[in-house]
Amino acid sequence: MKVSFEVNGTPRTVDVPPDMPLLWVLRDVLDLKGTKFGCGVGQCGACTVHKNGVATKSCSTNVSTYQGADVVTIEGLSPDGTHPLQKAWEDVDVPQCGYCQAGQIMAAAALLARNSNPSDADIDTAMNGNICRCGTYLRIRDAIHKAAATAATDGGSANRSGRSGDGN
Repeated sequence: MKVSFEVNGTPRTVDVPPDMPLLWVLRDVLDLKGTKFGCGVGQCGACTVHKNGVATKSCSTNVSTYQGADVVTIEGLSPDGTHPLQKAWEDVDVPQCGYCQAGQIMAAAALLARNSNPSDADIDTAMNGNICRCGTYLRIRDAIHKAAATAATDGGSANRSGRSGDGN
């Protein structure tokens, strides 16, 4: 089955089985390795990407459901790693092992796209379902607040769920 969709701003068409999870299309067909495999059943959040601006678990959604969709992966959030969330993650020293971080950042970006000044409770609710085995949840929350504050002073670039700096 041919599926056409946009990935990180680039139109793509893939010819794969319709029930192939998007995660494997991204990693094995399109060679985008930033989205990680964690549990395979949509419970851990390591595979989080944006589908039309909404955080989605790519390991448990078939590529056929992405026909015509706009998909953003961690690679598309910022081409050079300067998205306010990525910078806040570094400033707050969030990662330990780092495995879950792409999914955590993508979930946080979707949150900030719909809520530019989230409370702790908003963050906890939005990030529920993104597991960090290293337990850096408090630092994740601090980094989200830092990115929201940065966006408030720089015109909202942390609040876009897509590519930073391209006018979206």
